[in-house]
Amino acid sequence: MSAPYRTSGTAPQEQARWRRRTLGALSGTVLDVGAGSGTSGRFLAPGAEWLALEPAPSARLVRAVEARPRSRLLQSVAEELPLTDGDVDAAVCSTALCSVADPDGALAEILRVLRPGGRLVFFEHVAAPAGSGARLFQGLAAPFTRRFDRGCDPRRDTASAIRRAGFSRVDLRALRTAGVFGGLAPVIEGEAIR
Repeated sequence: MSAPYRTSGTAPQEQARWRRRTLGALSGTVLDVGAGSGTSGRFLAPGAEWLALEPAPSARLVRAVEARPRSRLLQSVAEELPLTDGDVDAAVCSTALCSVADPDGALAEILRVLRPGGRLVFFEHVAAPAGSGARLFQGLAAPFTRRFDRGCDPRRDTASAIRRAGFSRVDLRALRTAGVFGGLAPVIEGEAIR
């Protein structure tokens, strides 16, 4: 991974910018892995079919799916996608890979359901560099975030998992965000092509 580039925004601000810049360009059938409250669905192009994947959907997500034409809720885990091979044109992971039980398994499933040439777009917080104070803090926080933040493990090396998943091309950028947690929760964004 290249040196992180500096941003002026906090991680949530950068994530909102990423959604505006990236998600509207997706077309066809779009799988939203870890759809959460349905925020990403609001940024997709009107003609895109939104497949909102969430193992335990909230009432807010259900309402978001019901309110958007060409949408469907998939109640499952990312490691067992209820789709056939090549079913989707694009997949979205937005702070989701930190919470899945098996990131390699989830990425293998995403790769399986993407059509040839399909793309995964992602915005994920990742582990701080080994030996850093931020990595130490992430290790101390991990038991609490796993229990109280939907299974989030802040020490995940998601960049390496995406690179080894078997995509034909991975374009990945590291960001150094502003704010107190900017150094404690590094962020990556990019796309991977099947």
